Amino acid sequence: MAHELVAEVWRGDFLESVHHGSVVALDRDGRVALAVGQPAEVAYPRSSNKPVQALAMLRRGLDLDGELLALACASHSGEDFHVDGVRRLLAAAGLTESALQCTPDLPIGEHALRAHLAAGRDKAPIYMNCSGKHAAMLATCVANGWPTDTYLDPAHPLQAAIRDTLEEAAGEPVGAQGVDGCGAPLLGVSLLGLARAFRRIATSDDPLERRVARAMNTHPEWVGGTGRDVTALMRAIPGAVAKDGAEGVYAIGLPTGEAVACKIGDGSGRARAVVLVAALRALGVAAPEELATFPVLGHGRPVGAIRPAAALTR
Repeated sequence: MAHELVAEVWRGDFLESVHHGSVVALDRDGRVALAVGQPAEVAYPRSSNKPVQALAMLRRGLDLDGELLALACASHSGEDFHVDGVRRLLAAAGLTESALQCTPDLPIGEHALRAHLAAGRDKAPIYMNCSGKHAAMLATCVANGWPTDTYLDPAHPLQAAIRDTLEEAAGEPVGAQGVDGCGAPLLGVSLLGLARAFRRIATSDDPLERRVARAMNTHPEWVGGTGRDVTALMRAIPGAVAKDGAEGVYAIGLPTGEAVACKIGDGSGRARAVVLVAALRALGVAAPEELATFPVLGHGRPVGAIRPAAALTR
Protein backbone atom coordinates (compact mmCIF):
# COMPACT_ATOMS: atom_id res chain seq x y z
CA MET A 1 0.00 0.00 0.00
CA ALA A 2 1.47 3.36 -1.07
CA HIS A 3 0.95 5.46 2.05
CA GLU A 4 1.53 9.21 2.34
CA LEU A 5 2.79 11.38 5.19
CA VAL A 6 -0.11 11.86 7.63
CA ALA A 7 1.46 12.76 11.00
CA GLU A 8 4.59 14.43 12.35
CA VAL A 9 6.23 13.85 15.73
CA TRP A 10 7.67 17.09 17.12
CA ARG A 11 9.94 17.12 20.17
CA GLY A 12 10.09 20.80 20.94
CA ASP A 13 10.80 22.53 17.63
CA PHE A 14 12.59 19.47 16.19
CA LEU A 15 10.84 17.07 13.80
CA GLU A 16 11.87 13.74 15.33
CA SER A 17 9.74 11.17 13.48
CA VAL A 18 6.94 10.84 10.95
CA HIS A 19 4.05 8.46 10.28
CA HIS A 20 2.75 7.55 6.83
CA GLY A 21 -0.72 6.18 6.22
CA SER A 22 -3.91 6.28 4.20
CA VAL A 23 -7.12 8.18 4.96
CA VAL A 24 -10.51 8.62 3.35
CA ALA A 25 -13.26 11.03 4.40
CA LEU A 26 -16.82 11.01 3.07
CA ASP A 27 -19.02 14.10 3.10
CA ARG A 28 -22.67 14.23 4.14
CA ASP A 29 -23.76 12.85 0.78
CA GLY A 30 -21.31 9.95 0.94
CA ARG A 31 -18.94 11.42 -1.64
CA VAL A 32 -15.17 11.24 -1.19
CA ALA A 33 -14.12 14.65 0.16
CA LEU A 34 -10.57 13.70 1.18
CA ALA A 35 -8.31 10.86 0.05
CA VAL A 36 -4.71 10.49 1.17
CA GLY A 37 -2.52 7.51 0.30
CA GLN A 38 -4.36 4.53 -1.14
CA PRO A 39 -7.70 4.19 0.66
CA ALA A 40 -9.13 2.04 -2.14
CA GLU A 41 -6.60 -0.76 -1.50
CA VAL A 42 -7.51 -3.67 0.76
CA ALA A 43 -6.50 -3.42 4.42
CA TYR A 44 -7.38 -5.35 7.56
CA PRO A 45 -9.78 -3.20 9.65
CA ARG A 46 -8.98 -5.38 12.68
CA SER A 47 -11.31 -4.46 15.56
CA SER A 48 -12.91 -1.68 13.55
CA ASN A 49 -14.93 -4.51 11.97
CA LYS A 50 -16.70 -5.20 15.29
CA PRO A 51 -19.82 -3.05 14.77
CA VAL A 52 -20.45 -4.87 11.49
CA GLN A 53 -19.84 -8.22 13.15
CA ALA A 54 -22.37 -7.30 15.83
CA LEU A 55 -24.88 -6.32 13.16
CA ALA A 56 -24.47 -9.73 11.53
CA MET A 57 -25.19 -11.41 14.87
CA LEU A 58 -28.33 -9.35 15.43
CA ARG A 59 -29.52 -10.36 11.97
CA ARG A 60 -29.05 -14.00 12.95
CA GLY A 61 -31.22 -13.72 16.05
CA LEU A 62 -28.93 -12.44 18.80
CA ASP A 63 -31.25 -10.73 21.30
CA LEU A 64 -28.99 -7.99 22.60
CA ASP A 65 -29.23 -4.25 23.18
CA GLY A 66 -27.84 -1.43 25.29
CA GLU A 67 -24.58 -1.77 27.18
CA LEU A 68 -24.11 -5.46 26.39
CA LEU A 69 -24.51 -4.82 22.67
CA ALA A 70 -21.93 -2.05 23.01
CA LEU A 71 -19.69 -4.62 24.72
CA ALA A 72 -20.13 -6.94 21.73
CA CYS A 73 -18.70 -4.10 19.59
CA ALA A 74 -15.88 -3.37 22.02
CA SER A 75 -12.16 -3.63 22.44
CA HIS A 76 -12.78 -3.10 26.12
CA SER A 77 -10.21 -2.03 28.69
CA GLY A 78 -10.85 -4.97 30.99
CA GLU A 79 -12.38 -2.94 33.79
CA ASP A 80 -14.54 -4.78 36.33
CA PHE A 81 -17.80 -3.72 34.68
CA HIS A 82 -16.55 -5.01 31.31
CA VAL A 83 -15.62 -8.40 32.73
CA ASP A 84 -18.89 -8.64 34.65
CA GLY A 85 -20.73 -7.76 31.43
CA VAL A 86 -19.05 -10.61 29.55
CA ARG A 87 -20.09 -13.02 32.29
CA ARG A 88 -23.67 -11.73 32.11
CA LEU A 89 -23.70 -12.19 28.35
CA LEU A 90 -22.44 -15.76 28.65
CA ALA A 91 -24.81 -16.63 31.50
CA ALA A 92 -27.83 -15.47 29.49
CA ALA A 93 -26.84 -18.02 26.86
CA GLY A 94 -26.36 -20.75 29.45
CA LEU A 95 -22.57 -20.67 29.10
CA THR A 96 -19.55 -19.99 31.28
CA GLU A 97 -16.26 -18.31 30.45
CA SER A 98 -14.77 -21.75 29.70
CA ALA A 99 -16.57 -21.53 26.34
CA LEU A 100 -14.52 -18.50 25.27
CA GLN A 101 -11.86 -19.29 22.69
CA CYS A 102 -10.26 -15.85 22.49
CA THR A 103 -6.58 -15.55 23.37
CA PRO A 104 -5.76 -15.44 27.10
CA ASP A 105 -4.63 -11.90 27.88
CA LEU A 106 -4.36 -9.12 30.44
CA PRO A 107 -6.56 -6.00 30.53
CA ILE A 108 -5.42 -3.29 28.12
CA GLY A 109 -6.63 -0.36 30.22
CA GLU A 110 -3.87 1.18 32.34
CA HIS A 111 -5.89 1.38 35.56
CA ALA A 112 -7.51 -2.00 34.99
CA LEU A 113 -4.13 -3.62 34.38
CA ARG A 114 -2.68 -2.19 37.58
CA ALA A 115 -5.62 -3.44 39.63
CA HIS A 116 -5.47 -6.81 37.90
CA LEU A 117 -1.78 -7.34 38.66
CA ALA A 118 -2.14 -6.00 42.20
CA ALA A 119 -4.80 -8.66 42.81
CA GLY A 120 -2.39 -11.35 41.62
CA ARG A 121 -4.48 -12.33 38.63
CA ASP A 122 -3.02 -13.90 35.48
CA LYS A 123 -3.96 -13.88 31.81
CA ALA A 124 -7.34 -15.38 30.88
CA PRO A 125 -9.65 -15.23 27.85
CA ILE A 126 -12.29 -13.19 29.69
CA TYR A 127 -9.84 -10.32 30.27
CA MET A 128 -8.92 -10.18 26.59
CA ASN A 129 -10.26 -6.98 24.98
CA CYS A 130 -12.29 -8.98 22.43
CA SER A 131 -14.09 -11.18 24.98
CA GLY A 132 -17.35 -9.25 24.57
CA LYS A 133 -17.39 -10.02 20.86
CA HIS A 134 -16.58 -13.69 21.50
CA ALA A 135 -19.32 -13.97 24.12
CA ALA A 136 -21.79 -12.48 21.63
CA MET A 137 -20.62 -14.92 18.96
CA LEU A 138 -21.24 -17.82 21.32
CA ALA A 139 -24.68 -16.45 22.25
CA THR A 140 -25.56 -16.19 18.56
CA CYS A 141 -24.57 -19.82 18.08
CA VAL A 142 -26.79 -20.89 20.98
CA ALA A 143 -29.72 -18.88 19.57
CA ASN A 144 -29.40 -20.73 16.26
CA GLY A 145 -28.50 -24.19 17.53
CA TRP A 146 -25.08 -23.93 15.88
CA PRO A 147 -22.05 -25.67 17.39
CA THR A 148 -20.16 -23.53 19.87
CA ASP A 149 -16.90 -25.46 19.86
CA THR A 150 -16.11 -24.50 16.24
CA TYR A 151 -17.43 -20.92 16.22
CA LEU A 152 -14.05 -19.55 15.05
CA ASP A 153 -13.90 -21.79 11.99
CA PRO A 154 -14.18 -19.60 8.84
CA ALA A 155 -16.64 -22.17 7.44
CA HIS A 156 -18.94 -21.92 10.47
CA PRO A 157 -22.38 -20.45 9.61
CA LEU A 158 -21.72 -17.58 12.05
CA GLN A 159 -18.57 -16.55 10.22
CA ALA A 160 -20.27 -16.91 6.84
CA ALA A 161 -23.02 -14.55 8.06
CA ILE A 162 -20.40 -12.02 9.22
CA ARG A 163 -18.68 -12.13 5.83
CA ASP A 164 -21.97 -11.56 3.99
CA THR A 165 -22.86 -8.61 6.22
CA LEU A 166 -19.44 -6.98 5.86
CA GLU A 167 -19.55 -7.24 2.08
CA GLU A 168 -23.03 -5.71 2.02
CA ALA A 169 -22.17 -2.85 4.39
CA ALA A 170 -18.83 -2.06 2.73
CA GLY A 171 -20.27 -2.30 -0.78
CA GLU A 172 -17.42 -4.53 -1.96
CA PRO A 173 -16.24 -8.13 -1.71
CA VAL A 174 -13.84 -9.22 1.00
CA GLY A 175 -10.35 -8.91 -0.46
CA ALA A 176 -8.25 -10.77 2.11
CA GLN A 177 -8.74 -13.24 4.94
CA GLY A 178 -6.54 -14.09 7.90
CA VAL A 179 -6.66 -14.69 11.64
CA ASP A 180 -7.13 -11.79 14.04
CA GLY A 181 -5.18 -11.38 17.27
CA CYS A 182 -8.09 -12.82 19.25
CA GLY A 183 -8.27 -15.92 17.05
CA ALA A 184 -11.39 -14.96 15.10
CA PRO A 185 -11.40 -14.90 11.28
CA LEU A 186 -10.16 -11.56 9.97
CA LEU A 187 -11.69 -10.08 6.82
CA GLY A 188 -10.10 -7.33 4.75
CA VAL A 189 -11.83 -4.55 2.83
CA SER A 190 -10.65 -1.15 1.66
CA LEU A 191 -10.67 1.89 3.92
CA LEU A 192 -13.23 3.33 1.53
CA GLY A 193 -15.44 0.29 2.14
CA LEU A 194 -14.91 0.59 5.88
CA ALA A 195 -15.96 4.26 5.80
CA ARG A 196 -19.08 3.30 3.82
CA ALA A 197 -19.94 0.65 6.42
CA PHE A 198 -19.63 3.11 9.33
CA ARG A 199 -21.61 5.74 7.46
CA ARG A 200 -24.38 3.22 6.86
CA ILE A 201 -24.59 2.14 10.51
CA ALA A 202 -24.56 5.74 11.75
CA THR A 203 -27.28 6.97 9.36
CA SER A 204 -29.50 3.95 8.74
CA ASP A 205 -33.23 3.72 9.40
CA ASP A 206 -32.93 -0.08 9.61
CA PRO A 207 -33.94 -1.10 13.16
CA LEU A 208 -30.98 -3.42 13.72
CA GLU A 209 -28.41 -1.01 12.33
CA ARG A 210 -29.92 1.75 14.46
CA ARG A 211 -29.70 -0.56 17.48
CA VAL A 212 -25.93 -0.97 16.99
CA ALA A 213 -25.42 2.79 16.56
CA ARG A 214 -27.56 3.63 19.59
CA ALA A 215 -25.82 1.09 21.82
CA MET A 216 -22.37 2.37 20.93
CA ASN A 217 -23.00 6.10 21.20
CA THR A 218 -25.18 5.75 24.30
CA HIS A 219 -22.68 3.51 26.12
CA PRO A 220 -19.24 4.56 24.79
CA GLU A 221 -17.49 3.52 28.00
CA TRP A 222 -18.47 -0.07 27.19
CA VAL A 223 -16.85 0.19 23.73
CA GLY A 224 -13.53 1.41 25.16
CA GLY A 225 -13.16 2.44 28.77
CA THR A 226 -11.63 4.94 31.16
CA GLY A 227 -9.23 7.31 29.42
CA ARG A 228 -9.76 5.78 25.96
CA ASP A 229 -9.97 8.12 22.97
CA VAL A 230 -12.71 6.07 21.29
CA THR A 231 -14.92 6.68 24.34
CA ALA A 232 -14.06 10.39 24.35
CA LEU A 233 -14.89 10.71 20.65
CA MET A 234 -18.36 9.25 20.99
CA ARG A 235 -19.09 11.29 24.10
CA ALA A 236 -18.06 14.50 22.32
CA ILE A 237 -19.87 13.97 18.99
CA PRO A 238 -23.59 13.20 19.41
CA GLY A 239 -24.68 10.10 17.56
CA ALA A 240 -21.17 9.18 16.42
CA VAL A 241 -20.21 5.53 15.89
CA ALA A 242 -16.44 5.14 16.28
CA LYS A 243 -14.17 2.12 16.64
CA ASP A 244 -10.41 1.82 16.91
CA GLY A 245 -8.49 -1.19 15.64
CA ALA A 246 -5.03 -2.68 15.96
CA GLU A 247 -2.23 -1.77 13.57
CA GLY A 248 -3.23 1.90 13.52
CA VAL A 249 -6.80 1.60 12.18
CA TYR A 250 -9.67 3.92 13.11
CA ALA A 251 -13.14 4.55 11.67
CA ILE A 252 -16.06 6.80 12.52
CA GLY A 253 -19.51 7.46 11.11
CA LEU A 254 -21.77 10.40 11.97
CA PRO A 255 -25.58 10.56 11.86
CA THR A 256 -25.27 13.59 9.58
CA GLY A 257 -23.59 11.38 6.94
CA GLU A 258 -19.88 12.13 7.28
CA ALA A 259 -17.48 9.21 7.75
CA VAL A 260 -13.73 8.70 8.05
CA ALA A 261 -11.48 5.64 7.95
CA CYS A 262 -7.73 5.64 8.33
CA LYS A 263 -4.74 3.37 8.81
CA ILE A 264 -1.26 4.28 10.02
CA GLY A 265 1.18 2.47 7.75
CA ASP A 266 3.64 1.35 10.43
CA GLY A 267 0.83 0.02 12.64
CA SER A 268 1.42 2.51 15.45
CA GLY A 269 -1.65 3.49 17.42
CA ARG A 270 -0.27 6.76 18.75
CA ALA A 271 -1.10 8.82 15.66
CA ARG A 272 -4.42 7.32 14.60
CA ALA A 273 -6.73 9.57 16.67
CA VAL A 274 -4.77 12.66 15.57
CA VAL A 275 -5.23 11.68 11.93
CA LEU A 276 -8.92 10.81 12.38
CA VAL A 277 -9.67 14.13 14.08
CA ALA A 278 -7.80 16.06 11.37
CA ALA A 279 -9.90 14.34 8.70
CA LEU A 280 -13.10 15.15 10.61
CA ARG A 281 -12.06 18.80 10.82
CA ALA A 282 -11.35 18.80 7.09
CA LEU A 283 -15.03 17.87 6.71
CA GLY A 284 -16.03 20.76 8.96
CA VAL A 285 -16.92 18.54 11.90
CA ALA A 286 -16.12 19.88 15.37
CA ALA A 287 -13.97 17.25 17.08
CA PRO A 288 -12.47 17.16 20.59
CA GLU A 289 -9.51 19.53 20.92
CA GLU A 290 -7.76 17.15 23.31
CA LEU A 291 -7.54 14.54 20.54
CA ALA A 292 -6.25 16.93 17.86
CA THR A 293 -2.67 16.25 18.97
CA PHE A 294 -0.95 13.60 21.06
CA PRO A 295 1.67 14.61 23.67
CA VAL A 296 5.35 13.81 23.27
CA LEU A 297 6.83 13.43 26.75
CA GLY A 298 10.19 14.39 28.22
CA HIS A 299 10.84 13.42 31.85
CA GLY A 300 7.15 12.68 32.18
CA ARG A 301 6.00 16.09 30.94
CA PRO A 302 4.74 17.23 27.52
CA VAL A 303 7.64 18.68 25.52
CA GLY A 304 6.12 18.35 22.06
CA ALA A 305 3.26 16.77 20.17
CA ILE A 306 2.19 14.49 17.36
CA ARG A 307 0.41 16.66 14.81
CA PRO A 308 -1.39 16.02 11.52
CA ALA A 309 0.66 16.50 8.38
CA ALA A 310 -0.09 19.13 5.74
CA ALA A 311 -2.00 16.64 3.57
CA LEU A 312 -4.76 16.64 6.21
CA THR A 313 -4.79 20.35 7.06
CA ARG A 314 -4.71 22.02 3.64
